[in-house]
Amino acid sequence: QFVESGGGSVQSGGSLRVSCTASGFTIRGYPMAWYRQRPGEDREMVASIGARGNGVYHDYSVKGRFTLSRDDDKNSVDLQMENLRPEDTAEYYCNLRFLTETPSWGPGTQVIVSA
Repeated sequence: QFVESGGGSVQSGGSLRVSCTASGFTIRGYPMAWYRQRPGEDREMVASIGARGNGVYHDYSVKGRFTLSRDDDKNSVDLQMENLRPEDTAEYYCNLRFLTETPSWGPGTQVIVSA
């Protein structure tokens, strides 16, 4: 189970840091990712990180603004978001980079960016 936290409401250009902690599951050895679901749209992956902290990928829509990191000792994955835009408004989730056929999703954390 993943539990996300740290979302909120900010103005355009602002920053937020969202965190994800896994319980009953260890992230060590697994590539992880952050996903988001914008209102009325499908969930999409925005950033991923390899099992050893390498192979970091950021979608073009967030590249240069979002930074994903992991701490296996804390069993957590964070997403630092800078220069937020209204189009970043979404529910944010973390999960495995390579999803199972029936992935289990946490409650998510809501990010609202106003113009």
